[in-house]
Amino acid sequence: MIELLLIVQIVLVVAVILVSIAMMRGGVNAQHLAIRRIMLMVFALAAALSIFFPDTLTRVAGFLGIGRGTDLVLYAAIVCFFVFIATTYHRFRGMETSITTLSRRIALDEAPKPWLAEQNADDRNADGLRQ
Repeated sequence: MIELLLIVQIVLVVAVILVSIAMMRGGVNAQHLAIRRIMLMVFALAAALSIFFPDTLTRVAGFLGIGRGTDLVLYAAIVCFFVFIATTYHRFRGMETSITTLSRRIALDEAPKPWLAEQNADDRNADGLRQ
């Protein structure tokens, strides 16, 4: 029984480490990346401690007025989910703005230029008269 618990704990800690490493990749700028990495390290440490010492999580939940440690984890997951939705929304809005600006720039760059069209027509007429 204890060996199985130890195996489950090790698997959970490895999963937390892998998710933390995966989330550390990328970033908007150095300051945001540093803050995100610090927050992820705190999360990984708290997750690992809660796996090995689940009674501590229950005591923290009791201190905060929440009945069980699993309820505390659920509430934290909900908050993290909403933060993720908000940051994803802002990121996609920024990407939409960038794509719109880029699309307008490309449309203007590739649009026929009237002054060049008139010049080309004049050149063609002049060539036609010379022949």
